[in-house]
Amino acid sequence: MTELWTPSDAGVLRLPSGRLVRGRGLRRALPSGPMPTFGVYLLGRPPAQTPWPGRWVRWPDFWLPRDHADFRAALRLAWERAADERVEFACGGGKGRTGTALACLAVLDGVPAGQAVAFVREHYARGAVETPWQRRYVARFTPVPA
Repeated sequence: MTELWTPSDAGVLRLPSGRLVRGRGLRRALPSGPMPTFGVYLLGRPPAQTPWPGRWVRWPDFWLPRDHADFRAALRLAWERAADERVEFACGGGKGRTGTALACLAVLDGVPAGQAVAFVREHYARGAVETPWQRRYVARFTPVPA
C-alpha cells in the first residue's frame, strides 16, 4: 500500500471521508515530500510529462471544463484512487480551476454543493474558486453515481 499524504503537507485537503488530496499550482516548484501517484491536470493545453500517471482535463484558465462528462469521469477516478493513493489536482496557479475541482470533489465526497466552496476555502485556500461562474458550477454540481 502507498504511503498517503499527511494533512500537514503543503496543499493537502482532507475530505469528510478522510481521503487526502493535494492541490497545487504548476507555476510553482513541486512541493517537497512524497511525489503523487496520480494527478489530474486542469489546463487549456496538454500538461508536461510527469513521472507518475495523470489525466488531463481540458479547462482554460478562469473558465470551466470544456467537456463536463470528461471532468466528472476524471473526478470519480481521482476520488476512487485517493482512497489508497497520493492524488493531486493542479492548474497554473492552484486556486481557480484546482479549487473548483476540489470543491466538486468535496460534493462527490458528501459536502452539500451549497457549502463546498466555503469548505475548500476554509480547508485548502482562501482564494480558491475564483470566478462567479466557477462558484455557480460548484453550487449546481451533482455527482453521477458510480
